[in-house]
Amino acid sequence: MIDPDLADLVPLFVSEARGRLEKLASLVPRVDGDATATGEVRRELHTLKGAGRMLRLAAFAELCHAAEGAMQPPGPGVERLLTRVVDRLSAMIDVLASGQAPTPDEPLLHALAGEDEGVPPSQAATLLATPPGPQVPAAGSATSDLRLDSASVDEMADRATRLRILTLGTGHQVRGLHDLARLAEQGMREPQPRQVLAVLATTLRRQAMDLERSQQRLLRNAESQLESFLALQVQPLRPVLQALARHARELAASLGREVEVTLAGEDTQLDRRITRELEEALGHLVRNAVDHGIETPSVRERAGKPRAGHVHILAQPAGQRVRLSISDDGAGIDPARVAEAAVEAGLVDSSHVAALSREEVLRLLFSPGFSTREEVSEVSGRGIGLDAVAAIAHRAGGGATITSQPGAGTTFTIEVPITRRGAEVLLVKVGNLRLALPSAAVQRVDRLEPGVVVERDGQSFATVRGQLLPFLPLARVLGETSAAAQLLLQGEVFGQPVRVAVDAIEGTEEVLVRQAARAVGAGPLLEGVALLASGQPVGVLSPKAMGQRDWLARPATAAPRPAPRRLRVLLVDDSLVTREMERRLLEDAGFEVVPAGDAAEGLTHLGEGGFDCLVTDIEMPGMDGFELTRHIRAMPHLAQLPVVVVSTRDRAEDRLRGLEAGADAYITKQGLDATELASTVRRLAGRP
Repeated sequence: MIDPDLADLVPLFVSEARGRLEKLASLVPRVDGDATATGEVRRELHTLKGAGRMLRLAAFAELCHAAEGAMQPPGPGVERLLTRVVDRLSAMIDVLASGQAPTPDEPLLHALAGEDEGVPPSQAATLLATPPGPQVPAAGSATSDLRLDSASVDEMADRATRLRILTLGTGHQVRGLHDLARLAEQGMREPQPRQVLAVLATTLRRQAMDLERSQQRLLRNAESQLESFLALQVQPLRPVLQALARHARELAASLGREVEVTLAGEDTQLDRRITRELEEALGHLVRNAVDHGIETPSVRERAGKPRAGHVHILAQPAGQRVRLSISDDGAGIDPARVAEAAVEAGLVDSSHVAALSREEVLRLLFSPGFSTREEVSEVSGRGIGLDAVAAIAHRAGGGATITSQPGAGTTFTIEVPITRRGAEVLLVKVGNLRLALPSAAVQRVDRLEPGVVVERDGQSFATVRGQLLPFLPLARVLGETSAAAQLLLQGEVFGQPVRVAVDAIEGTEEVLVRQAARAVGAGPLLEGVALLASGQPVGVLSPKAMGQRDWLARPATAAPRPAPRRLRVLLVDDSLVTREMERRLLEDAGFEVVPAGDAAEGLTHLGEGGFDCLVTDIEMPGMDGFELTRHIRAMPHLAQLPVVVVSTRDRAEDRLRGLEAGADAYITKQGLDATELASTVRRLAGRP
């Protein structure tokens, strides 16, 4: 039991002990022949012993004392013995962090006293009181505690203050724009409004330049603040790598195997949020190395290998990314067996498997549910793990690869960005839908003319550069009506080709992708949702799902739903500037707009095609808006056409005159609001 009077000190002890155990794990490989490292190990053990006794943790303090004694002086084999001590002390800290008191480890105490000479490797598992489970040991401070220094916090506070001051500074520009709007309203009543318009144009241009400079200053400061926060998130990988090494040793002991684990690149830094996501994937790879890769001692001896297998865990920076690899010198992977299993699983056609390179065959191991094992392993499972590794690496903004030589071993590598920033996505149009696709998944874009597309048994193929390629027609899958000529986006994810047809590409944007419930109609093709800079939400497509063969082979089950017809609006205004501004407002709202410079031109358009609404000014040369409205109401086939008057006249008598002429709504230009205008047109046209 933990002494209740000391319970509030446990979190502090756990945090300090984990840091000291990290240091011990780094020092242990150097105790052979390094007097400085030996002295530091003694000091760390002594400090841990004293802290353990202060908290009345007898089992923990006793093990530290025994290890300290074994270093007086260090004898042969002390490195392996100390490695077991650090593993056991780390396990005790994990137990303590969960609210329980650690228990003594008598076998390890006897080993430290030199009383277990000749213990066979097959009984090595008894040296650990806590049996290893399939989960990776807690990495402690790597993923939960955030290590800060006061200078960094002070700097961020200063930058946040500067950012707030700059933001407040834009207030005078906003007020200036409001003043300009009032001047414009007053100027419309002037005898010579053109002079007012000229002054406004000059002032607005200057105001736009001021806003642009302010926006650039804000962006620079926001980038600087973001870099400060990201720098705080970046932490050394040492505790995670050491936890993985401990897990590998414990797992090997439980399986009756001998494994030596080496670490490299412990000081490599990675965003702690990415590290937290990768722990599960790295745990899978460690279990694969020990359970699938490393052979039993007897098998290794027959193959002419050392009884003890070797697992090497490496972290290294690679530009703006970090590369993590887990290698073993085990049995390796037979590509022929992988190819055979892939054909049986339907992942690749037997006629095409011979054309695959060695690397392409090994990448098939990342396919969901794929395995070359016939039996289910209690440790690693069957068909579970590698597809999860690939998915986790992809979510973190990276990828996973495999290299292997039969009989010589296997290396799994995960490469991810150092820090988590916004993801760059490609904005695409599919029918009436706007969707996003991670830019990294697209390497090539080709135009698909109708003549190059072939449909066979419900599947779509396109002839591109002399090859007949299967592709996923997104419009058909999502029930949208596609454009006549589409774009074919091509790339590769997890070793599987991604080919998808879209109507158009709108550009790229940096976004934060959030995991979200599946959107209606999108199913597994949608992996999340993001907010664009404009504030509009957009669904983010899953490249992994689109690359799966079952999607490519899936026939159309329902006819595309017809796209809703866009409302057609006739806009009549003699002012080119006003007409252009209103046209943009209406088109941004999704309407099809036909502009006219006067009433006569408007009547010509009305005679040529149907419209859902008329938006007209009043003051125009020749026939004004009142007369145009009365003229329309006198024509039987246009009598029911909705009419919206948009005018600078805001007197009550003008509003009354417009309604008497037959207008359905009257909006003043001084208070023109895009949302109000669009909703008025929709309501009057019967599209609420």
